[in-house]
Amino acid sequence: MNSENFTLSEKIVSPSYIRQGCQARRSHEQLIRHLLEQGKCPEEGWSESTIELFLNELALMDSNNFLGNCGVGEREGRVASSLVARRHYRLIHGIGRSGDIAAIQPKAAGSSLLNKLTNSVMLDILKLSGVRSVECCFVVPMATGMSLTLCFLTLRHRRPKARYIIWPRIDQKSCFKAMITAGFEPVVVENVLEGDELRTDLEAVEHKIEELGAENILCVHSTTSCFAPRVPDRLEELAAMCAKYNIPHIVNNAYGVQSSKCMHLIQQGARVGRIDAFVQSLDKNFMVPVGGAIIAGFDESFILEISKMYPGRASASPSLDVLITLLTLGASGYKKLLSERKEIYSFLAQELKSLASAHGERLLHTPHNPISLAMSLDGLQAGCDKAVTQLGSMLFTRQVSGARVVPLGKEQTVSGHTFRGFMSHSEAYRCPYLNAASAVGITREDVTLCIKRLDKCLRTLKKEGNAVKSSSTLPPTCNEDTTGE
Repeated sequence: MNSENFTLSEKIVSPSYIRQGCQARRSHEQLIRHLLEQGKCPEEGWSESTIELFLNELALMDSNNFLGNCGVGEREGRVASSLVARRHYRLIHGIGRSGDIAAIQPKAAGSSLLNKLTNSVMLDILKLSGVRSVECCFVVPMATGMSLTLCFLTLRHRRPKARYIIWPRIDQKSCFKAMITAGFEPVVVENVLEGDELRTDLEAVEHKIEELGAENILCVHSTTSCFAPRVPDRLEELAAMCAKYNIPHIVNNAYGVQSSKCMHLIQQGARVGRIDAFVQSLDKNFMVPVGGAIIAGFDESFILEISKMYPGRASASPSLDVLITLLTLGASGYKKLLSERKEIYSFLAQELKSLASAHGERLLHTPHNPISLAMSLDGLQAGCDKAVTQLGSMLFTRQVSGARVVPLGKEQTVSGHTFRGFMSHSEAYRCPYLNAASAVGITREDVTLCIKRLDKCLRTLKKEGNAVKSSSTLPPTCNEDTTGE
């Protein structure tokens, strides 16, 4: 409805009523105008009706929704199922063009506007979350691992002689395979144990740079968010080292946006040294479906170079999902979620510490990890060799998801490289343990229920272990073997 149509409507319905309706619509349009003017996440969240009005307006700007459109090409935004069309708000053309994921599509002005606005709003959120000097970012319809691969492939053009990527060990398959898929040889640097924490071995990293030659190293691939007792890498020192040797630095910040500490590390690393790009997951940080990531950095030209490396057009679904989510929450709503997450982290730590004490275990001291916690399982393993892995199975079948049980001595071969002590980020960590994390969206009820079920499982296993000890003829009954991942 434009002003002319509202005027015509006054001939059919009382003008005072029509003017009231016109004013109501303008309140929606005012919010949309502010978004277009500022390109930032609105402070307060929008209603669903405003968001749907906005998305429907965008869809009408794409050629597949033109009333008189006659398409004779191979890609004309045709959709066989009306259900699928509605699921995507009839924004069918995706984002980018064949040579650049950030390019404008002539026949999809609405989808192109969606893409540009999402990237702009996301940049605002990254600054709000702590990386205030970030210059550029874009949403890519791939999860974190493949997004890291895209960064490495882009660096190949800048450093064609490089063969190696230096990687302080983090036991997550996707980031390791990202380097292999890009065609490089990961140089795994073992962590050092400081108290209970596994921390970056800076001396070993520098030794590898000098041994291999800086010109042969594509980049240093560091990590922020991780499972305790591994803690975020020493980003400031690594960034300074990369600047010293003129080596690029890519940061895996998978679920670090939700942590002010992780974001501060990135900001400080860029201030004192070199960070070329940092990559984060959409689903882990913004509670949207899996399948998207944000690639961001402090040099706009390099980030745009990465976006141009992406071959072909791309799905708009991750961009659409995260834009809808951020418009719903608003900046204040997202900040509230981050604050609640931090509070629940303290609550989870207290509850795990009490539970550990009650069962003769302890909460590992990992103050540098702002998201993940770990509880020792020494006593459980002493009672029965397989009790640790059985605990993982029991938790999973009791609908406790996300808890990781890490036994000692596990070996895993990933893309030809054998990791001893896999899952523990170390060849020989001092004890088996259980992980739990306070991630964005967690509630106190989640923690309370998890602790209750974990306590029950531990009591059951202890009872079974005591029964086995009291019988000299019966073998242990711990038969299940799963980590509960």
